[in-house]
Amino acid sequence: MKPFQISIADEQIEDLKTRVRQTRWPGSIFQDGDEDGANLALVQRLATHWSDTFDWRAREAQLNELPQFTVDIDGQHIHFIHKKGVGPNARPLILTHGWPGSFVEFERVIPLLTDPGSHEGDPRDAFDVVVPSLPGFGFSAAPRQTGFNARRVAGLWQRLMLQLGYERYFAQGGDIGAGVTAWLGALYPGCVEGIHLNYIPGSFRPPLGAEYPAITSEEQQFLDRAATFASMEGAYSLLQATKPQTLSFSLSDSPVGLLGWIAEKFASWSDCDGDLETVISADVLLTNVSIYWFGNTIDSSLRMYKENRLRPFSFPDVSNVHVPMSFARFPKELPIPPRSWVERVFDVHRWTDMAKGGHFAALEQPELLVRDIQNSFRASGVSSHRTQL
Repeated sequence: MKPFQISIADEQIEDLKTRVRQTRWPGSIFQDGDEDGANLALVQRLATHWSDTFDWRAREAQLNELPQFTVDIDGQHIHFIHKKGVGPNARPLILTHGWPGSFVEFERVIPLLTDPGSHEGDPRDAFDVVVPSLPGFGFSAAPRQTGFNARRVAGLWQRLMLQLGYERYFAQGGDIGAGVTAWLGALYPGCVEGIHLNYIPGSFRPPLGAEYPAITSEEQQFLDRAATFASMEGAYSLLQATKPQTLSFSLSDSPVGLLGWIAEKFASWSDCDGDLETVISADVLLTNVSIYWFGNTIDSSLRMYKENRLRPFSFPDVSNVHVPMSFARFPKELPIPPRSWVERVFDVHRWTDMAKGGHFAALEQPELLVRDIQNSFRASGVSSHRTQL
């Protein structure tokens, strides 16, 4: 393992600014909202900030305050953060991000988890936090072969935690990270003490058939919501899961194209009432997009959708996840199966209805997310209950 510091060349930064300033904007009719996709005014405002006032060097310095490392596991070069906890018995916890996010998603939750005593919390809730960048995301190298799905990433994370000296640990994730975390629980119950999710993998379907209970009205409502989402919002996923390479040509060449593709998801999936920057600042969003741009990783990140389609997290490939599972349900999250379905596969110990927040919980509501993680992992064998935050 080697210490790592982010250091983007001046030439790359200047090239980015030049490309943004030379953008040829589309000339078709745009609606004021997001009915047609990324809002023109939002993207133009972000692009102007990106080229004229956004200070990458300042953000780079802030990120470099986090202890970062790289390691080669099974031939795969992995970037990760490893921050030790401040408390009498800090427990290991691995956090996995999703798309279109990065390790930056956890920038605000890391201090809350590692040093709760300095943030009006209990030092006994401290964790040793590990935040890897998914293969082909951030500063982790892109895979050079097919098959790098969430299941295979779980195997890499297991090896990483063992190399760090953690034979028993907790795991948390949302979006693609929820799939990786669920696979960790399914494949390594002897090492994973508990998992916490704020999303259920979109491929998840429980055992169904004549030998199982009939679909309830709540479950049918979920299926209806999922179908509506797929028809109205799911084009991106279908494209990325089938022909990701075609899309990558334009997104790898145009920073504003990349910005529009990513910003639309943050705006659509956040609990922001149409004003994204009230919950996720422009600097944080642009830091995330810049990492995709500087690393030229959008193509490898899109491919994860295809790999997961070919090896989904679903029955019968996964029949039971026996480790204790906690779930934080944020109100503006994408369609989530009802608890009754989740319990057919997962050992659900805790199901929390959150007061606010959307798909990017660690960015939108870091304090709420951290509190639920702490409450979930405070003691093993937590009695099953449903709470409200």
